[in-house]
Amino acid sequence: MQAQNFKNHARFVPLFHVLTFGICLAILVLSSILFFREMNMETTLYLLIAIVLLLSFYFIRLFPLKAQDRAIRAEENLRYFTLAGKLFDNKVSMSQIIALRFADDSELISLTERALKENMSSKEIKMAIKNWRADHYRA
Repeated sequence: MQAQNFKNHARFVPLFHVLTFGICLAILVLSSILFFREMNMETTLYLLIAIVLLLSFYFIRLFPLKAQDRAIRAEENLRYFTLAGKLFDNKVSMSQIIALRFADDSELISLTERALKENMSSKEIKMAIKNWRADHYRA
């Protein structure tokens, strides 16, 4: 398995992110064209199905990510507590915690303090990590 770093850590599944989304979008466009040409019950049904399909695509991705965010918050809070003897400051945002999970134990505390002090974005935090801690189990 390739070593994970800032440049390759994002999870991208072409069959899902490109093909499936493209098909859903094509169905929406085609059903919209049919609907505006004919405006009958059948084309209305096609359009509604296309809308439901696109919404399902969105929520099928969103719900596992939200569950994963909760798990990451709990895991990283425990890791931070183990290293620092206290929980994350309430000011640490979820996006910052998600980015901090890639930081090695040796730099987690200092990077967390820096992230709070400088109000760093998740991208800035990830770019500041010197010793990348891979996460191969992300959704």
